Amino acid sequence: MTTVAAPHVPARLGRFVLRMFRPQIYVTYGLLWVLALEGVAVTATGAAWRPSGATAIRVVSVVLALLFLRMLDEQKDLDHDRVHHPDRPLVTGAITAGELRGAMAVITVGVTGLNAVRSVTDVLLIVAALGYGLLLAPLERRFPAVGDRPLLGLAVAYPVQLLLGVYVYGSLVAAGTVTADWRAAALLALCACVVLHFEFARKTAWEAPPGARLYSTGLGPGRAAAVTAGFAAGAVVCEVLLFAPRGPLALLPCLAALLPAHGTRRFLAAGRGAWPLPTAIAFVVATYLASAVLAVLLP
Repeated sequence: MTTVAAPHVPARLGRFVLRMFRPQIYVTYGLLWVLALEGVAVTATGAAWRPSGATAIRVVSVVLALLFLRMLDEQKDLDHDRVHHPDRPLVTGAITAGELRGAMAVITVGVTGLNAVRSVTDVLLIVAALGYGLLLAPLERRFPAVGDRPLLGLAVAYPVQLLLGVYVYGSLVAAGTVTADWRAAALLALCACVVLHFEFARKTAWEAPPGARLYSTGLGPGRAAAVTAGFAAGAVVCEVLLFAPRGPLALLPCLAALLPAHGTRRFLAAGRGAWPLPTAIAFVVATYLASAVLAVLLP
């Protein structure tokens, strides 16, 4: 067992975060996701929206929850990483499981305290997301197929993202900002399609490197590409449902679909290599950013 002096722990955790939870990616994603979800939820009802102090709490809570889940994944995937990713921090001893668990406890206390300022509903919703994440490790130990079969693993793990989306929307409902209706389902489906397009894109390739857990291995590259493109198309359908009543200008976020269309064409035309991931990343950024900006600009 590795023992680390307490004064060194913050620096070790900082290095872990900078390497495995790159702020320029994860913080940007969490920020844009919350702004887009909140902004669309409000403006879809015809009301005006501006970010507020409550928005900041939701952003910080989601980003910290994503960090919590990343720390959890590092521990959950340790056996796989020992074989296929021997340079990972937990494998090399750059961080210990005890340090990660301690940080996760601090995060739990932090997000609970933040959301207690808002409402009990907010606390319950964010804790539910973290709690579901904690269930994944024992579930994979009890049922190894969950970790070994990528599609099954995705079906079991994705509800964490859904619960974080429910937290943001539920927080708005608890505050009386919006009234829950059918638009909640369309909005959560939009977020699901956006993130699942990226998720499939990053694990779709014509060839599978040793140890890679790709969706294209089970589905085949062609079908995996169809599913990846299908999620982007699903996002557009949801955008039309949510934005069309506000007029033609409100459909501008749909133009982001040109990015996955280009990515799909490139992948199929190449016949080798991996999905052009920059197009999938740009689709997430463009969709969420355009949605958030539009929510501010719409009267």
